[in-house]
Amino acid sequence: MSIPAIGTWEGGYRTRLNDGRGHDVVVDLDRDEGGGDAGTSALELQVLALAGCITTIFGLVARRRRLTFEAMSIELGAERPPRAPTITAVSGVLRVTTAAPAEEVATALTLTLRTCPVGVIFERAGIPVVVRPVITPPTVAAEASRT
Repeated sequence: MSIPAIGTWEGGYRTRLNDGRGHDVVVDLDRDEGGGDAGTSALELQVLALAGCITTIFGLVARRRRLTFEAMSIELGAERPPRAPTITAVSGVLRVTTAAPAEEVATALTLTLRTCPVGVIFERAGIPVVVRPVITPPTVAAEASRT
Protein backbone atom coordinates (compact mmCIF):
# COMPACT_ATOMS: atom_id res chain seq x y z
CA MET A 1 0.00 0.00 0.00
CA SER A 2 1.38 3.35 -1.00
CA ILE A 3 0.37 6.39 1.05
CA PRO A 4 0.66 9.59 -0.98
CA ALA A 5 1.73 12.90 0.53
CA ILE A 6 1.75 15.92 -1.75
CA GLY A 7 3.25 19.18 -0.50
CA THR A 8 2.94 22.54 -2.24
CA TRP A 9 5.03 25.40 -0.90
CA GLU A 10 2.95 28.57 -0.50
CA GLY A 11 5.68 30.98 0.59
CA GLY A 12 7.74 31.59 3.69
CA TYR A 13 7.60 28.39 5.73
CA ARG A 14 4.00 27.57 4.76
CA THR A 15 3.22 24.37 2.85
CA ARG A 16 -0.17 22.91 1.90
CA LEU A 17 -0.20 19.14 2.28
CA ASN A 18 -2.67 16.82 0.55
CA ASP A 19 -3.26 13.14 1.15
CA GLY A 20 -4.31 12.42 -2.45
CA ARG A 21 -7.94 11.97 -1.35
CA GLY A 22 -8.79 15.66 -1.16
CA HIS A 23 -7.87 16.37 2.47
CA ASP A 24 -5.58 19.37 2.96
CA VAL A 25 -3.51 20.41 5.94
CA VAL A 26 -1.41 23.57 6.13
CA VAL A 27 1.87 23.45 8.03
CA ASP A 28 3.80 26.55 9.01
CA LEU A 29 6.14 27.73 11.72
CA ASP A 30 4.84 29.96 14.47
CA ARG A 31 5.75 33.64 14.47
CA ASP A 32 8.46 33.15 17.12
CA GLU A 33 10.31 30.94 14.62
CA GLY A 34 9.85 33.29 11.66
CA GLY A 35 6.72 31.72 10.20
CA GLY A 36 3.29 33.15 9.60
CA ASP A 37 1.49 30.80 12.01
CA ALA A 38 -0.93 29.78 9.22
CA GLY A 39 -1.09 26.24 10.53
CA THR A 40 0.41 23.76 12.92
CA SER A 41 4.09 22.97 12.49
CA ALA A 42 5.13 19.68 10.91
CA LEU A 43 6.56 18.55 14.25
CA GLU A 44 3.32 19.43 16.06
CA LEU A 45 1.47 17.54 13.34
CA GLN A 46 3.40 14.42 14.30
CA VAL A 47 2.16 14.67 17.89
CA LEU A 48 -1.37 15.38 16.66
CA ALA A 49 -1.11 12.32 14.39
CA LEU A 50 -0.07 10.24 17.40
CA ALA A 51 -3.09 11.46 19.38
CA GLY A 52 -5.42 10.64 16.49
CA CYS A 53 -3.84 7.25 16.00
CA ILE A 54 -4.20 6.35 19.67
CA THR A 55 -7.90 7.25 19.78
CA THR A 56 -8.59 5.45 16.49
CA ILE A 57 -6.76 2.26 17.46
CA PHE A 58 -8.23 2.33 20.98
CA GLY A 59 -11.70 2.43 19.37
CA LEU A 60 -10.82 -0.57 17.18
CA VAL A 61 -9.30 -2.53 20.07
CA ALA A 62 -12.26 -1.69 22.33
CA ARG A 63 -14.72 -2.91 19.70
CA ARG A 64 -12.84 -6.21 19.27
CA ARG A 65 -12.73 -6.68 23.03
CA ARG A 66 -16.40 -5.66 23.42
CA LEU A 67 -15.38 -2.79 25.66
CA THR A 68 -18.02 -0.09 25.32
CA PHE A 69 -17.48 3.55 26.16
CA GLU A 70 -19.54 6.72 25.94
CA ALA A 71 -16.75 9.24 25.47
CA MET A 72 -13.01 9.36 24.95
CA SER A 73 -10.44 12.13 24.71
CA ILE A 74 -6.68 12.32 24.77
CA GLU A 75 -4.23 14.95 25.94
CA LEU A 76 -0.59 14.53 24.98
CA GLY A 77 2.44 16.65 25.74
CA ALA A 78 5.68 16.30 23.81
CA GLU A 79 9.00 17.33 25.33
CA ARG A 80 11.51 19.17 23.16
CA PRO A 81 14.54 20.46 25.03
CA PRO A 82 15.93 23.86 23.95
CA ARG A 83 17.88 23.65 20.68
CA ALA A 84 17.05 19.93 20.33
CA PRO A 85 16.29 18.89 16.76
CA THR A 86 13.17 16.93 17.73
CA ILE A 87 11.03 15.78 20.62
CA THR A 88 12.49 13.38 23.16
CA ALA A 89 9.42 12.02 24.95
CA VAL A 90 5.63 12.09 24.89
CA SER A 91 3.31 11.62 27.84
CA GLY A 92 -0.37 12.04 28.38
CA VAL A 93 -3.76 10.92 29.52
CA LEU A 94 -6.50 8.98 27.72
CA ARG A 95 -9.84 9.85 29.34
CA VAL A 96 -12.54 7.24 28.86
CA THR A 97 -16.13 7.33 30.09
CA THR A 98 -17.07 3.70 30.57
CA ALA A 99 -18.55 1.18 32.95
CA ALA A 100 -15.84 -1.31 31.98
CA PRO A 101 -13.37 -2.45 34.65
CA ALA A 102 -10.17 -0.41 34.91
CA GLU A 103 -8.11 -3.52 34.07
CA GLU A 104 -9.97 -3.91 30.75
CA VAL A 105 -9.35 -0.29 29.81
CA ALA A 106 -5.67 -0.60 30.78
CA THR A 107 -5.32 -3.77 28.68
CA ALA A 108 -6.99 -2.10 25.69
CA LEU A 109 -4.68 0.90 26.06
CA THR A 110 -1.59 -1.33 26.28
CA LEU A 111 -2.65 -3.15 23.09
CA THR A 112 -3.36 0.20 21.46
CA LEU A 113 0.07 1.63 22.25
CA ARG A 114 1.71 -1.57 21.02
CA THR A 115 -0.11 -1.53 17.66
CA CYS A 116 -0.76 2.14 16.83
CA PRO A 117 1.14 2.65 13.54
CA VAL A 118 2.20 6.19 14.41
CA GLY A 119 3.24 5.05 17.89
CA VAL A 120 5.41 2.35 16.32
CA ILE A 121 7.26 5.07 14.40
CA PHE A 122 7.89 6.93 17.67
CA GLU A 123 9.08 3.70 19.30
CA ARG A 124 11.49 2.93 16.46
CA ALA A 125 12.82 6.48 16.71
CA GLY A 126 13.55 5.90 20.39
CA ILE A 127 10.95 8.40 21.59
CA PRO A 128 9.08 6.97 24.59
CA VAL A 129 5.30 7.38 24.65
CA VAL A 130 3.61 6.99 28.04
CA VAL A 131 -0.16 7.34 28.25
CA ARG A 132 -2.16 6.59 31.35
CA PRO A 133 -5.88 5.90 31.37
CA VAL A 134 -8.31 7.98 33.41
CA ILE A 135 -11.70 6.35 33.71
CA THR A 136 -14.94 8.14 34.49
CA PRO A 137 -18.01 6.00 35.20
CA PRO A 138 -20.96 6.94 32.97
CA THR A 139 -23.19 7.88 35.92
CA VAL A 140 -20.61 10.34 37.25
CA ALA A 141 -20.25 11.95 33.82
CA ALA A 142 -24.03 12.23 33.44
CA GLU A 143 -24.42 13.75 36.90
CA ALA A 144 -21.61 16.24 36.27
CA SER A 145 -23.23 17.44 33.04
CA ARG A 146 -26.50 18.14 34.91
CA THR A 147 -24.86 20.47 37.43
